[in-house]
Amino acid sequence: MQAVILAGGKGQRLRPYTSVLPKPLMPIGDRPILEIILRQLAHAGVTEVVIALGYLGSLIQTFLEQSEMSRLIKIRYHWEETPLGTAGAIGTITGLNAPFIVMNGDILTSLDFGDLYRHHLAGDADLTIGVVWTKVQIELGVLTLDADKRVTDYDEKPTMCYAASMGIYVYSPSVLPFIIAGRYLDAPTLVLQLIRENRTIKAYDPDCVWIDLGNRGEHERANAEFLRDPCLFLPGPLETRSPVPA
Repeated sequence: MQAVILAGGKGQRLRPYTSVLPKPLMPIGDRPILEIILRQLAHAGVTEVVIALGYLGSLIQTFLEQSEMSRLIKIRYHWEETPLGTAGAIGTITGLNAPFIVMNGDILTSLDFGDLYRHHLAGDADLTIGVVWTKVQIELGVLTLDADKRVTDYDEKPTMCYAASMGIYVYSPSVLPFIIAGRYLDAPTLVLQLIRENRTIKAYDPDCVWIDLGNRGEHERANAEFLRDPCLFLPGPLETRSPVPA
């Protein structure tokens, strides 16, 4: 089983830390978030990871080449000369001939990647999207209007719940023809294109911890969650990998 980790972003909202450190190397507890992700993927049965590099990518490559992770899982490096987006980077990666995981390199989650992969295969999907349910507090009174613009309901400062993307996917090779090599493409645009083409897109919404290290507040929250229960995020010995179809 293969995975692609998108690790080329600049992490603007985490500056000044990311002025000298790429976001996938931001520490969670006593190790970089990227190491936690790689350990989780290896434990789930992933045998090869392609890391899409850009901004400060040489630091990521140097770290991994000196880390035990390079001995525990096969790692390939894919360099982007110019940013191609969260889907466009995949268009120039070779050797993706079976369903594969794609994810951002700055996510702390307790998600079971093996179960995600099995869910994708069972659903016979072109694309599976990891979903987190997100609550949003609306700070205004929300009105419901009918066709004649009459007010039929009034909800004062409601809390709305939405299914949001985790930035974690499983792609089938059938998606690859929609990604043109060398052309910028983000994940939302790809998903909308697949919907228009009536392709099968499934959601996977596990009960798990999920934190995107997008800003300082979320980075601090991720550290607190990790330190509260490291075993929730660090799987056991790699020799006990889950049996996941290749």
